[in-house]
Amino acid sequence: MPSADIELTDVVKIYHKDRIEIRVLDGLHLRVGSREFVALMGPSGSGKSTLLHLVGGLDSPTAGMVRVGEANLHHMGERERTAWRSHSVGFIFQMYHLVPVLTAAQNIELPLLLFKMSSRQRRERVQTALSVVGLADRMDHRPNQLSGGQEQRVAIARAIVTDPEVILADEPTGDLDGKTSQEILNLLNVLNTQFGKTIVMVTHDPKAASHASRILHLDKGVLEREELTARPAMAAS
Repeated sequence: MPSADIELTDVVKIYHKDRIEIRVLDGLHLRVGSREFVALMGPSGSGKSTLLHLVGGLDSPTAGMVRVGEANLHHMGERERTAWRSHSVGFIFQMYHLVPVLTAAQNIELPLLLFKMSSRQRRERVQTALSVVGLADRMDHRPNQLSGGQEQRVAIARAIVTDPEVILADEPTGDLDGKTSQEILNLLNVLNTQFGKTIVMVTHDPKAASHASRILHLDKGVLEREELTARPAMAAS
């Protein structure tokens, strides 16, 4: 599946708690190019995770436009967004959210059960994803038989098994030690540079953010500033 660019125009997101209005995003404008790797940084409550949820179709904006590739998410109903998300977006979280009674291969296969494909096709997809993350020899291991880094690799394999256009990562190294974090970030770099995935990553860690080609700083629901890193951006195809 080709990579997709991302565009948010004048996006507002408001939540209500009792009678209190909480404006999480306030007229936000953002463009991420196809095959780009962008890091989002900012204090807690600045709107980083909310932005990811809007891009991934997990939530809808109160106002404004959200477009991913040719999909205008703000025009979609919940069912349509769910169908789009199942094949277009891969999510990676700080917590791995693996099913403990399933093997690595079975956990990775779960997203494929939504599609019409044979068990052989699913098995081939799973084996490919395991190879990409370097865990081909761990396919029959359950989560409690894996290290934290290996669990996150399984979670990444699950995120890419549908060959999504976009990968959204919310603090993917937040629960890992320094060495393992570096391995996961290197894997994200491979997914971006060799497989051409568009990646948006939320992180509090400046070292993690430096793996992206561009760092965007959010504060109080607006893009405060951005900076380029020494890592060259991938050209759109």
